[in-house]
Amino acid sequence: MENKKILVFLPKAFETMEFCVFIDVLGWARVDYGHNLPVDTCGFNEQVISTFNVPVTVDKTIGEINVDDYAALAIPGGFGEFGFYEEAYDERFLQLIREFDAKGKIIATICSGAFPVAKSGVLKNRKATTYHLKDGYYHERLKEFGVNVVNEPIVVDGNIITSYCPATASGVALELLKMLTSEQDMEVVKKLWDFKKNKSANYVG
Repeated sequence: MENKKILVFLPKAFETMEFCVFIDVLGWARVDYGHNLPVDTCGFNEQVISTFNVPVTVDKTIGEINVDDYAALAIPGGFGEFGFYEEAYDERFLQLIREFDAKGKIIATICSGAFPVAKSGVLKNRKATTYHLKDGYYHERLKEFGVNVVNEPIVVDGNIITSYCPATASGVALELLKMLTSEQDMEVVKKLWDFKKNKSANYVG
């Protein structure tokens, strides 16, 4: 079976829930259904502190990454008030994003995770979204990068997935799973998560 490794990048002040959902969805697919979807976590340092001060020890630091080893890059959002953009906008990370996109690899983001992708330039003239509340303030900021902003929960433009709030996190992870495997395989995990009955989780249909 083809190895489809996923890199989950954690900038300083990432949101813990938005990080964990990638681990859970891909973990269910791997452990319960045999999909070869290993996950590496990555940051600028061996330990990264989340928005709400939860420390996470990552598998690799950014200098160890070879883009050819991965099928996808996942980026949780974070809080600017806690320093998210200090690392999210670091040129080393922006270049990593450019390399993933140049090779046509999947880039999946949640909420403000869209901003480093936009800052890298790969979202210019493409459709995307980000946090949609606060009177559209963040949508306007995203437009400054030349993005065609769409006010929808989850937006897919080619190889890039973006979303407009933390509540979409599970939907983004499931969309990533679908792109890595198939819609049928994604639906199996979605059903076991009881998405059909949970009306609050209707972002993936």
